[in-house]
Amino acid sequence: MFQSFDVTSNPQFGKARVEALRARFDGLGVDGFLVPRADEYQGEYVPASAERLAWLTGFTGSAGIVLVTRTQAVVFVDGRYTTQLVEQVDGEVFTGGDLVGEPPHKWIPANLPSGFRLGIDPWLHTGAEVRRLQKALAEKDGSLVLLEANPLDAIWDNRPAEPRGAVTIQGDSYAGVLAKDKIATIAAELQKKHLGAVLITDPSSVAWIFNIRGADVPHTPHPLARALVHADGSAEIFLSKHKTGIEAEAYLGQLATQSEPEEINPRLEALSKSGAHILVDPELTPYALSDVITQSGGQVVEGEDPAKLPRAIKNTVELNGSAAAHLQDGVAMVEFLCWLDQQHPGTVSEIDATKALESARAKVGERMQNPLKDISFDTISGAGEHGAVIHYRVTTVSDRKLNSGELFLLDSGAQYINGTTDITRTVAIGAVPEEQKRFFTLVLKGMIAISMARFPKGTRGCDLDPLARMALWKAGADYAHGTGHGVGSFLSVHEGPQRISRVSQQELLPGMILSNEPGYYRPGAFGIRIENLIYVREPESIEGGDIPMHSFETLTYVPIDKYLVLTELLTREELQWLDAYHAKTRDELMPLVEDAKVKAWLEKATEPFSR
Repeated sequence: MFQSFDVTSNPQFGKARVEALRARFDGLGVDGFLVPRADEYQGEYVPASAERLAWLTGFTGSAGIVLVTRTQAVVFVDGRYTTQLVEQVDGEVFTGGDLVGEPPHKWIPANLPSGFRLGIDPWLHTGAEVRRLQKALAEKDGSLVLLEANPLDAIWDNRPAEPRGAVTIQGDSYAGVLAKDKIATIAAELQKKHLGAVLITDPSSVAWIFNIRGADVPHTPHPLARALVHADGSAEIFLSKHKTGIEAEAYLGQLATQSEPEEINPRLEALSKSGAHILVDPELTPYALSDVITQSGGQVVEGEDPAKLPRAIKNTVELNGSAAAHLQDGVAMVEFLCWLDQQHPGTVSEIDATKALESARAKVGERMQNPLKDISFDTISGAGEHGAVIHYRVTTVSDRKLNSGELFLLDSGAQYINGTTDITRTVAIGAVPEEQKRFFTLVLKGMIAISMARFPKGTRGCDLDPLARMALWKAGADYAHGTGHGVGSFLSVHEGPQRISRVSQQELLPGMILSNEPGYYRPGAFGIRIENLIYVREPESIEGGDIPMHSFETLTYVPIDKYLVLTELLTREELQWLDAYHAKTRDELMPLVEDAKVKAWLEKATEPFSR
């Protein structure tokens, strides 16, 4: 199993650990300390050795930060995690904060005393974050104290060792573009901008540039590594040789000089002494590294990671690979849903369902000779009221049965060498109330609206986001998360810069893969989410129109629970879309399904509403 169901944190330790941290404040010359859910590489998924936020607070969500002062401990999370936070932390020790509406840099001026000295680990905060904190503290005549060592590490007994996941080569038949060509393209851009080098600190960008993959963190197949690409076309990669075997080391040797991770500081110092102008992404790069450049005489030139946008715009090989991976994943999903449909209510638990789906993916992968490499995130397997916890993670403690008369929300994904998948289906266990069907249909209307959207060049994610919410808004409802996130190619399931959300300013460009996942959540009762992956198509002319329009191509093909659809709430066009979607699902998956019972189930699940 790729997923663990163990309880990985315990709120009962929060008080003692916070007190132990506070006991170090005087010696450090600080009045407070920030603990982000981040590691030295600023990734979404972090190794066990960097799970400092979870160790201190008990909160295990993928985004958050705690500000510990002498008298307060505020855990800032976004809307996905408000319910989870209450369940996981000691409410007598920690209070909740709003990571989106009032993050620490906005909270500080209104709540901290004058002269406050805030300590941070400069490896865990980007340059942009440091500037925001410095500005906020300046309003209180306070100061930001950059600590040489993280005080949590000194009090964390039995801290896990740093990972040494094996590095593999992502072949041209999956990557589509040679690594040497990617390096050359970046070097040419540096020359145009009269820059000496670019510091690449995002492990996914390093993996993409060099066409390698790794196994250092859960569910995201990139190695923890950094790189320097120089304007002359040479490159350096800072990647432990404990992770590279003979083949990977020889491959990388043709592209770059390989050094140990701890050599990054001396190399930046040497490069900076000559006054080099080095491109740095302030939203991704630890402040500690930017500081090395400036303190050594170099010039930090801030700009976007040059691999970020090209990585997001998938080439034809990557898109074809993703489409194939989704069909394979669709077969596994159908086999799982058929199995689930045959089980009696109250006999299957959330963990049982999670294990059954992972098993289906593994078996289908073996049969189709494209193995399941990993899941792309911890499966969200929520029955009844657990479905209302947007990022619910089932454990042996929280596990419950799927009972008759309730909804079951299953959000899952897989990592295959040719693509990353992410899919959510909400299904009925027995007969459910009409109200739940109504909200399911309203969510479905939003998902269909995004699927059918046509939009001109220059359209941003924030421009499309209201389409997914409109039906819910008219019903006086909404959801506290974005509508869609970018997805990598056998990389992170959450990839930027593309998003469909209220705040996303990134233009949607051809080749970008996104999720399409509106939802509705009633705390303590039920949750609904329907999710497909889609990608942006090249603009096409519309008969009788004036300008070409982009559209989305659907990648995910798995039946949507027709029992939950109230057809009277759908327009004729929406119903036609749903029937056409199910017809294509049947046509694409049926030849790949072997079991007669599964074929029969798929046939019935994709029957049209209108004949």
